[in-house]
Amino acid sequence: QVQLVESGGGLVQPGGSLRLSCAASGFTFSAHGMSWYRQAPGKVRELVGYISNDGGETDYVYAVKDRFTITRDNAKNTGYLQRNSLKPKGTAVEYCNADRTLKNYWGHGTQIAISS
Repeated sequence: QVQLVESGGGLVQPGGSLRLSCAASGFTFSAHGMSWYRQAPGKVRELVGYISNDGGETDYVYAVKDRFTITRDNAKNTGYLQRNSLKPKGTAVEYCNADRTLKNYWGHGTQIAISS
């Protein structure tokens, strides 16, 4: 079955960095572009960025593109989201998502919590 498992979240101080992973299975990972979304407490889920199936193209929400880096390793069926310079109010759950016919499949996300 189609499965997306996000991991790598945790507690980090403001200004810190984290690298999140998205392990994919049950489909041809290299045939799908991947998107990352974030959902802050009490907020709707919002798109962060996108990477094409071969990793050759990326697209970020303008406001976050200098602090977010999306990559992928098709040999490992894994996508990555690098988060740098985490803001004090940056607590959120991060999700990955495959494009086209798999858009409605979601994992449980991985939570980033900012210490205070």
